[in-house]
Amino acid sequence: GCARDWDGLTCWPRATFGEVVKIPCPRFFEEFTSTHGKFWGNCTQEEYWSEPFPPYTIACGFDEGSSKGPEDQKSYYSAFWRVYTAGYAASVTSLITALIVFAAFRKFHCTRNYIHMHLFVSFILRAVAVFTKDAVLFADETMDHCLMSTVACKAAVAFFQFSILANFFWLLIEGIYLQTLLLLTFVSNKKFVWWFIFTGWGAPTAVLFAWVLTRIHQQNTGCWDDDENGVVLWIIKGPILLTVLINFIIFINVIRILVHKLKSQEGAGSHASHFVRLAKSTLLLIPLFGVHYIVFAFFPESTGLEARLYIELGLGSFQGFVVALLYCFSNAEVQTELKKQLCKWQYQEHLTFTHKHGAWSRETSPVTYVTQLSLLDKISPKRRTSVLQDGVTTV
Repeated sequence: GCARDWDGLTCWPRATFGEVVKIPCPRFFEEFTSTHGKFWGNCTQEEYWSEPFPPYTIACGFDEGSSKGPEDQKSYYSAFWRVYTAGYAASVTSLITALIVFAAFRKFHCTRNYIHMHLFVSFILRAVAVFTKDAVLFADETMDHCLMSTVACKAAVAFFQFSILANFFWLLIEGIYLQTLLLLTFVSNKKFVWWFIFTGWGAPTAVLFAWVLTRIHQQNTGCWDDDENGVVLWIIKGPILLTVLINFIIFINVIRILVHKLKSQEGAGSHASHFVRLAKSTLLLIPLFGVHYIVFAFFPESTGLEARLYIELGLGSFQGFVVALLYCFSNAEVQTELKKQLCKWQYQEHLTFTHKHGAWSRETSPVTYVTQLSLLDKISPKRRTSVLQDGVTTV
C-alpha cells in the first residue's frame, strides 16, 4: 500500500491499495477562512497518493484571489517570529545581568530577592526553551513532519512545557508572597522560602511527569507538538489556568489592600498623589503577576488568534525584560548600591594611579621629592612652630 506521506500541508496516513482516506483541513487554514471542510485521497496501485479531491482551495474554503493568502500569512509569521525572538533575547540578557547583580551583593540576599531570582531563572528557561523548540522543529523547511518523531524533538517539546509551567508557578509564588507580606506583620522567611522553592520547581516537574507518561501511553504521535485532546490537553492547560486564575484573584485583593492603605493616609497628601501611587503600583504588579494572561485564559485557542499572539507571545516575550527592569535596574536600593560600588572602584583606581605615579616621581626626580618636603614644612603650622622653637629655619 501507500506509506505515510507529508505533502507540505498535511500528513497522509498509511493505507492499502485502493483505500480512500478522508482528512480534515489543516488547522492553519483557520487563519484565513471559517470553513471546516474535509477532502479525500486515494491510495493508487502505483504506491502513491492521488491528488486530494476536492482540492484544498475548495474543500477548505480558500479563495486564491484573496489578498490574505498562505504566502502573506507566512510573511506575517516570519515578521512575528523576529519580534518574539528579539523579545526573548532582550529578556535573557537583562535577566542574567539582574541575577549577577543580586548574587554579587550580600545586601540583596533576602527572601524577597531569592524569589525574584527564581522567577528570573524561570523566564530564562522559557526563552531558552522557545529557541530550542524553534531550532529543533522548524529550522528545516523540508522536514517531513509525518515521519519526524525523534527523542530529541520530543525532549525539546517536553522541556518547553516544563519551562512554561515553571514560569506560571513562580508568577503565582510572587503573588502569594506579596500578599503574605501585606497580611502578616511577621513572616518566618526561612520557613516560607523552602516551601516556595519546593512548590515552584516540584509542582511543574510532577505535572510534566504525568503529561509525558500520558503522552507515551495514549497519544505518542509525532513530536508531541500536535493537537492534544481529552486528558492530555488538560494535564498541562489545567494547572496553568489555575495559576492564572489564583494570581488574578490575588492581584485584585492586593489592589484592594493598597486602596485601603492609601485611603487611610488621605490626610497626609492630596487625593491626586494617592491615585498616581496606586496607578504606579498597579502597573508594577501586572508584569510581576502575569495578569495580562487572563484576557484569553478561558477562551478557545482559535478565539482572537491575532490579538492572542500579540498579547501572549509578543508582549509575553518582553515580560522577562520588563520584570528585570522594574525589580532590579529601576530599584532605588540597587541603583544606590551600584553607585557606591562604582565610586569605590574609581577611588581604588585613583589610589593605585597615585601610588604608581608617586613611586615613579621619587625614582626619577629627587629634586621634586625634596621640594614636596619643603612645601609640607611650609603648610604645616605645627611643624613650623616646633622647628622655630628649636631655632632651625626651614629652607
